[in-house]
Amino acid sequence: MQIAIELPNDFVGMQTEQTIAKEMRSAYALALFKAGRVSLAEAAELAGLDIYGFMSLCKDERIEVIDTSRDELLREMQLVSRPSA
Repeated sequence: MQIAIELPNDFVGMQTEQTIAKEMRSAYALALFKAGRVSLAEAAELAGLDIYGFMSLCKDERIEVIDTSRDELLREMQLVSRPSA
């Protein structure tokens, strides 16, 4: 699907259409991921990045990638550190 939007020339500046399209795809992917509407892999695909590139983008935008509370993480760590029977 292709979506066209009108942008004022003042906002476009010296960027190419490709650069603007890439930034808009990334911003949309970040918004969908942050809202929980797509998975990490789906958002990465939408942004045109691999998962690690998208995770880095999330880090830059201060969007959490792992949705685990501190208490949940501590419980998991305790389970992993227990000696097996």
